[in-house]
Amino acid sequence: MSPHAAPNGGHAYGDTVRRAHSSVSAFYAARYRHSPAAVWLERIAAGEIVRNGQRLRADGPLQPGDRLMWHRPPWWEPAVPDLPGPLFDDGDLLVLAKPSGLPVLPAGGFLEHTALRLLERQVRAGRLDAGAGLPRPVHRLGRFTSGLLVCARRPASRAWLSALLRDSTAEACRAASTAAEEAPAACRKVYRALVGPLAAEGAGALAPGQSLRITTPIGRRPHGRLAEVWAAGGREPLPALTTITLLERRAHGCLVTAAIGTGRPHQIRIHLAAIGSPLLGDPLYRLGGAVDPTALPGDPGYRLHAHRLSLPWPPGAGQRLALEAPPPPELCSHGDRPGVSA
Repeated sequence: MSPHAAPNGGHAYGDTVRRAHSSVSAFYAARYRHSPAAVWLERIAAGEIVRNGQRLRADGPLQPGDRLMWHRPPWWEPAVPDLPGPLFDDGDLLVLAKPSGLPVLPAGGFLEHTALRLLERQVRAGRLDAGAGLPRPVHRLGRFTSGLLVCARRPASRAWLSALLRDSTAEACRAASTAAEEAPAACRKVYRALVGPLAAEGAGALAPGQSLRITTPIGRRPHGRLAEVWAAGGREPLPALTTITLLERRAHGCLVTAAIGTGRPHQIRIHLAAIGSPLLGDPLYRLGGAVDPTALPGDPGYRLHAHRLSLPWPPGAGQRLALEAPPPPELCSHGDRPGVSA
């Protein structure tokens, strides 16, 4: 059953002060930009803030080494889709087809209504085996990105898979920075997306089946509602590599595949916007790589699906595991055979 909108049990957020601050409210307003200093003063007056084990009732200065705890009261979490049964499960590696609208980990106002918490509930209900430990996600997908989500039960497996993803990213970064051909990646991740119109004529035009390599660096930019967001260029940009292939043109946009060689946050959304074809309905990333200062990364509207994944598994066995999550109807192409995704 899908989790309905319901209150959670609240949460305690801990912080250690690294430098002196004029007041607790100023510290929190800078640390958590979602609330101004006036709101933090109300929280202090309500007894929600603890400093060095003592509950505060009035604002005051902070010194380096002070320990703060914000006891956030329970809040309502929106309804989310439930997790379907696994696509692959060998007792350690677990791969799911995450539905759009479900956050992977607690963040952005979600605590209990996440893939992680739903996995815990499935284990407690006996729907999943936890003999080797609780399945935990190895990577993130955006809340409104659907498709393949990789989890592992053994801590050693999670560490190995994380290192594998880092190594694949390092290979692609070298290729992106030198304009060389892509090195064979240890992991291959392919998405499907609906994007704005791609050029049909002239330099850079794509015909169905043709590909385009995007190497726009990704860094941090100031944002009106958050301190910063990941975007094209920005502060301390990191190399990034996405290769898109045009599947078909539609009346209001294009259906593409996007193979990512690096794993930067929101990479596909940023790269498609940077070349002038943002994901249709994306509220944050705009034409040419601009960022909407009123939108948040977790806002809905775009269509993006983690379609295919290939990786070596089990570790050291010399074998590769190929996984696929069939795309939703709006991301299917005319070339897909019924019941089989291309």
